[in-house]
Amino acid sequence: MKLSIIIPVFNEENTISGLLKIVNSVDYGVPTEKIVVNDGSADKTYEQLLKTKKLVKNIKIISYNKNRGKGYAIRKGIKNINGDIIIIQDADLEYDPSQIPILIRPIIKGQNKVVYGSRFLGYCKNMNFPFLFGNKILTHITNLLFGSQLTDMETCYKTIHRDVLRELNLESDGFEIEAEITAKILKNGYKIKEIPIRYKARSKESGKKIKISDGLKNLFVLLKIKLFQ
Repeated sequence: MKLSIIIPVFNEENTISGLLKIVNSVDYGVPTEKIVVNDGSADKTYEQLLKTKKLVKNIKIISYNKNRGKGYAIRKGIKNINGDIIIIQDADLEYDPSQIPILIRPIIKGQNKVVYGSRFLGYCKNMNFPFLFGNKILTHITNLLFGSQLTDMETCYKTIHRDVLRELNLESDGFEIEAEITAKILKNGYKIKEIPIRYKARSKESGKKIKISDGLKNLFVLLKIKLFQ
């Protein structure tokens, strides 16, 4: 099996090099490719990527000038994968890449097709109340709509077998991609296994790009997929 790590990045000049060095240092136990999608960053992210590429093995950089959103970047990355297992890694160092081997293990062993890393089953630090409350509400609504028992629908660490990913036909451009992925997986009858992870948010959620309107978009996507797809 081969692992594909998709890293969407927007204006993360201060963290992207460090993140990629950590990603490169982890022993995943399987051949691994790293696909970084520079989503129209307006800072020096792209320059940092070019410098770091010389130090990181098996990395592919996709870059375009206009910021299109996290969902668009993820979908762009998916089009360029060669792996059997796909995981999404944020570029802001809130999620520790050393946890990825634990998340892919059930898929490698053939025990599960989808594995999520749950911050609320593990260690979650510095997440402020609005983000915590919004996450809990959206996760609860997801469980009500699809009969699941998730604790962290909005987690970045979504680990998916390629066979499942092919069925999803993802369409979202923004942060609502999180709801779309989860809703379509559940609607297609797949069970999502959750594994505890460690998470440390940036101090006081500084630099967070997600807004209240994104939460409403996530809610709309959940209802649309449940009722009309």
